[in-house]
Amino acid sequence: MTSSVGHIEIRDLTLRFAQQGQSVQALQGITLDVHSGEFVSVIGPSGCGKSTLLNLVAGFIAPSGGSITLDGKPISGPGADRGVVFQQYSLFPWKSVLDNVEFGLKLQGADKRTRQQRAHHLLALAGLGGFENFYPSQLSGGMKQRVGIVRALAANPRILLMDEPFGALDTQTRALMQQMLTELWQTLGISVLFITHDIDEAIFLSDRIYVMTARPGTIKAALPVTLKRPRLPDVVLSPAFLEIRARLHGLIAGERQHAFSTELVVA
Repeated sequence: MTSSVGHIEIRDLTLRFAQQGQSVQALQGITLDVHSGEFVSVIGPSGCGKSTLLNLVAGFIAPSGGSITLDGKPISGPGADRGVVFQQYSLFPWKSVLDNVEFGLKLQGADKRTRQQRAHHLLALAGLGGFENFYPSQLSGGMKQRVGIVRALAANPRILLMDEPFGALDTQTRALMQQMLTELWQTLGISVLFITHDIDEAIFLSDRIYVMTARPGTIKAALPVTLKRPRLPDVVLSPAFLEIRARLHGLIAGERQHAFSTELVVA
């Protein structure tokens, strides 16, 4: 994987859907970029459409208006050029770790030797060497999610799409997973679009953070994260980190209050 691919361009993206006979505006005028090799996070209040945005980029749903392109080509449906990781592990319980990771490559027609070499390499990078013959039921939550990430990467996608992948993990495991993901991202040079509600997580991982408004979701702000890499856990105590956190807290707090007020009016 090289950093010459994986450029997402979203322009004036809109999504409407029907609910109880009425048209609901979920997203309105979303414009953002994920440049080649860049790690971009999207945060915002609950219900603002973060996951919906990722599903649009994944091609699982179609927009009502606007455009999404990957390396200049319109996205019209799911594709192997985008690897997707959700909060749920979604592993095949009857398959071993190795077979789970090889699954996408097998669908692509890769021969057995190529599949195994790719799988063993990525599992080693993710700290899972020696667990190839284990089954999901024998793994911890963090290990299952590592397998899920490796499986998404095995098919050589141009960009990795991640929807709160560490949301179900305990604090210590989550921190270890963030470090592992950063190392994988830097080693492979892949682009990442990462959805999270955790401000500290977004800062620790990202090159840039987009903040969404309450529904209808749109982009309120885009903040660059210029903290030096590699980032160690104690970076969260640095003045630069705390400054970014304060700015993001202020942006999100206003949107949460707006969303709460809207819910009261609707009720």
